[in-house]
Amino acid sequence: MKLDVDIHNLYEQLVVQHVHDIELDEIKDPEYLADLCCITLNILTPRYIRDDVDAFSHLSDEDFLMMQAKVAEAVEKARAQLVDDKRQEQRDRD
Repeated sequence: MKLDVDIHNLYEQLVVQHVHDIELDEIKDPEYLADLCCITLNILTPRYIRDDVDAFSHLSDEDFLMMQAKVAEAVEKARAQLVDDKRQEQRDRD
């Protein structure tokens, strides 16, 4: 078993999917998206898993919807943090 390959945070996939769903990947640069995903994942309580399919198949619909809502809220908080980020202002000027 390779821990860096076999184990990951279940929220990673949900965050990336949400960013795609709200089309931020169409309008923001890769640096912004990387910062956004990192901040978002740091806001959320991690749920480490070994297999996405097994993890999602064991979630109830209610739990899955709750996780999606938490992701949406965390992304908005992360976006608000990035608005105040001076590094982003510099990138926007470049």
